[in-house]
Amino acid sequence: MRELLRVNMTDLSARVEPVPEPVGNYGGRAFTDAIVYHEVPADTDPLGPGNKLVFAPGTLGGTTAPNGGRLSVGAKSPLTGGIKESNSGGQAAHALARIGLAGIVVEGVPADSSARYVLVVENDRAASLQRVDDWAGLGNYEVAEKIAAMRPEGDKFASVTLGPAGEALAKAAGIAVTDPKGLPNRFAGRGGLGAVMGSKGLKGIVISYARRFSKALTEHAVSGTGLPMYGTNVLTNILNEAGGLPTRNFSAGTFESADAIGGETQRETILARGGESNHGCQTGCVIKCSRYWMDKDGHYKTKGPEYETAWSFGADCGIGDLDEIAELDRACGDLGLDTIEMGATLAVYMDSGALAFGDAAGALAALNAGIDPNNELRVIWDGAEATGIKYGVTRIPVVKHQALPAYDPRPVQGIGVTYATTPQGADHTAGYTITSNILGVGGTTDPLKPEGQAALSKNLQIATAMLDSLGLCIFVAFPVLDIPDALVAIHDMVEAHTGVKWDVAKLMQLGRETLTMERLYNKRAGFTAADDRLPAFFYEDKLPPHNVVFTVTDEELDAVWDFVDETAAEMGLQ
Repeated sequence: MRELLRVNMTDLSARVEPVPEPVGNYGGRAFTDAIVYHEVPADTDPLGPGNKLVFAPGTLGGTTAPNGGRLSVGAKSPLTGGIKESNSGGQAAHALARIGLAGIVVEGVPADSSARYVLVVENDRAASLQRVDDWAGLGNYEVAEKIAAMRPEGDKFASVTLGPAGEALAKAAGIAVTDPKGLPNRFAGRGGLGAVMGSKGLKGIVISYARRFSKALTEHAVSGTGLPMYGTNVLTNILNEAGGLPTRNFSAGTFESADAIGGETQRETILARGGESNHGCQTGCVIKCSRYWMDKDGHYKTKGPEYETAWSFGADCGIGDLDEIAELDRACGDLGLDTIEMGATLAVYMDSGALAFGDAAGALAALNAGIDPNNELRVIWDGAEATGIKYGVTRIPVVKHQALPAYDPRPVQGIGVTYATTPQGADHTAGYTITSNILGVGGTTDPLKPEGQAALSKNLQIATAMLDSLGLCIFVAFPVLDIPDALVAIHDMVEAHTGVKWDVAKLMQLGRETLTMERLYNKRAGFTAADDRLPAFFYEDKLPPHNVVFTVTDEELDAVWDFVDETAAEMGLQ
């Protein structure tokens, strides 16, 4: 019998109980979706007692399956207003799975809103809430150090921590997860789920815990060479050459300093300074795209920076220096802020004329200004849309109130379909069409033309929901799309772990069921087809150098969801 840990922040109880029947054998994203779908009313205040914060390893969490330790965090989002799953690396998913927990469900809010708690989960699953009011306002790095100091010598544990932004209920607040070295540098960053954790007075969680697929991952050109060598930032120069690197708040598709902030320069600098150029963000990773950035004196500054971060604080803000980008990344990591949302927000702020593009010192000052709740720049912590409205900016790159990531949808039309239609709000990982649009993985689809983009996005959204539910890293998609044995290996691993017969059709059905719960929940929350559209300027303003606009039709966007009614009927949902 599968079990979860249910934590009530109102009566401060924590108990292990059977996984509810509607959740069944779901893991990861499907698990968090099912809890939110069945237990959180769609009209619930995201920061009120009725919302629930859910942590879940995927089906393959805790096993030796390569890259199978992703953590799903779910709730009703205070940023998008809909259902949200935010996905993180780190050790927490493996830790939960290895002590036999399918997930943690945190509900209620404390009677004393000023109280701070850390949830301690021991190896035998005994759990307790310890009050840590003196941790209020601490950054993620210091919280991780305090948690480590609590544990007995030799204990093996993983931590989940919350920074000041989450305590401030900022809509761009994320949740940090420690990597294999205990650094809180992996993030469930999107959708403001850190604010949900903050509303519950939860400052941290500590969890104590006493190969065909690998071959496919290491043989593929992207997952076996590009990502290990240069990390995710390998994409900066690729997107710049394709004219799809959003620059200065999506006003251009190329950045003159792309090479200075790209993965090739990043790797050279890391090696010259004695950093780590490739390692896994979790035990069992064979791709190893993570890296440690050191400052000029050889001291650790931050992980990565990842491509999305190098873009958001780099090209989008007109900043061409990796050290300056790393400072902004470190600040967000400690404060607990989503770097995609913050970079996009600062670019919108710069576009208002309040700060010059390229002013890294001013950007860092604006970011840190939010620490003061009375500073007018606290609005930056609530994201691009709130900031754009306050400062009268017309070009605000958001869908469902969440900022667009590092691919302009005009010259990369497929990713525009994903941004527009995913229930998650603008999110590249929900259906990563860069595979076919830019990298030629799984075939090729002309990124400048609308033909085939909706079908491509739909199929990738289904596949991604499946991977998220199994707890697999999204980067396994590269070999899966090109190497037939990789997908067979996935269902063989799941079958071996669960003892239940799996095949490709059942894997895809898992993806459809996950998306169906998300789609139906958002419909109950008031979302309509109008929410599945990009901002008007993407349809109207031609983007250089290709001078194109987004041309996928509304009818094609709506057709992405043509499977939902049938799947809902099969699931007994309405």
